[in-house]
Amino acid sequence: MIPRLILAIQDQGLQKHLERIFSEDDVRVECFGHAAAAWQKVVRSCGDVIVISESLLPRPSDTSIILLNDLPETPITVILNDHDDSEDLARLTAAGADVVLYAGLPRKRLVEAIGTTLTSRRQFLQKERFGRRGMTNPKISDFVSDSEVTRLFMEEVQQLIPSDSPMLLLGETGVGKEHLARAIHGESPRSSGPFIAVNMAAVPEQLLESELFGHEQGAFTGAIRYRRGAFELAHSGTLFLDEIGEMPLNLQAKLLRALQDYEVKPVGGENPIWVDVRVIAATSRDLEKASADGSFRMDLFYRLSVLTLTIPPLRQRKEDIPTMAQRFVDLYRYKVGRDVRGFSRPALDALRYYNWPGNIRELMNVIERAMLLCRSDEISLADLPHVFHDGLSHTERTPPEQLLSPDSWTGLTLPEVQQQVEERVERMYLEMVLQRTRGRVGKAAKVAGIHPRSLYNKMNRLGLRKENFKNALGSA
Repeated sequence: MIPRLILAIQDQGLQKHLERIFSEDDVRVECFGHAAAAWQKVVRSCGDVIVISESLLPRPSDTSIILLNDLPETPITVILNDHDDSEDLARLTAAGADVVLYAGLPRKRLVEAIGTTLTSRRQFLQKERFGRRGMTNPKISDFVSDSEVTRLFMEEVQQLIPSDSPMLLLGETGVGKEHLARAIHGESPRSSGPFIAVNMAAVPEQLLESELFGHEQGAFTGAIRYRRGAFELAHSGTLFLDEIGEMPLNLQAKLLRALQDYEVKPVGGENPIWVDVRVIAATSRDLEKASADGSFRMDLFYRLSVLTLTIPPLRQRKEDIPTMAQRFVDLYRYKVGRDVRGFSRPALDALRYYNWPGNIRELMNVIERAMLLCRSDEISLADLPHVFHDGLSHTERTPPEQLLSPDSWTGLTLPEVQQQVEERVERMYLEMVLQRTRGRVGKAAKVAGIHPRSLYNKMNRLGLRKENFKNALGSA
């Protein structure tokens, strides 16, 4: 976020000096000392640090200071007093002024004092925004997986994290685009800055420009105070624009200009604001097709897609389901107030065989619902919605000969049929080998002609546990 320094100083020479000094820094300076109705402009300025002459405070000054402290931004108030008087200092401090300075001090000392106050404000803003969320922030390690698809995808992500170029995340609804964007931000050089998210589809079109770029006081009916936009809030950090494909055409040109010039102009404003922001956009739409039919600007698409990542849907990385499901159980255990520890084997099999049209978001919802219905420390198949029972009956419960019957393929694509048959054959073969070797993974891997690590990965994906085969009657 860019700190806003508000100067309302009776001495115009001092005000111009402070404006010149701090305008060179990473600060936005607004001056109202010479303006008519200066006090009204100050209280509507959205300032982080307000430096105001005591003589410009409406009387009684004590009440005015209280009003400043009660502003939504809770600014730091610096009062410049024309008199070097200890009684005035005590009175203003008691009224709530954060800093009281004698206006007659050498300008160098005034600059140092205000500079220290700005540094303190930056630290406060950073602590407020991130201090309470540190341990829950998404991490790249959340995506560690046994799935080859996910592993290759995350190798690509790792290469792109240090970049400052715009990034476009593609993928179906619910695959975790914002979660990945937050993880990328958290691992990037911008991790100490803010992460600001705006959903283009959730903000009314008439308010979206203000949401992104901010607005000046009086820019439109109801704009009684200055408002920061998302670009300004995300300064030195990352701006995540979700559902970018829903952005109105008339605003796409302004977004393109912001990405090219690193400047934004608030609604009703005359002076542009320089911002240092990395933009990560996301959509489930085909933007290339939208560009071809004119519903999305081609030049904006090219600018956003400098770096493009397509997140694979959950049905293409079913090896991840057991680990992810357990992670959500651990996450929701205290939220729902149930001491649920895991899944029965049939329940886990049902989760793995389901095609997950809603992806990870659907998985999270199913797990939370199952935990609320669960009456023991283990989620059973009965705790899952009926669609999972149906899905299981077409896979694990279907005899092998029926899997090869065209009657069971109705409504399925060729890849889905191939996947069902391959998974069933793979499970049957591995169960036979583990049965014969009494769960000895090393020996089973040798019989199967694969590496033990590969066998472990397959067992994890299929929900096979070596303990279940230790007492089997086999040739071992």
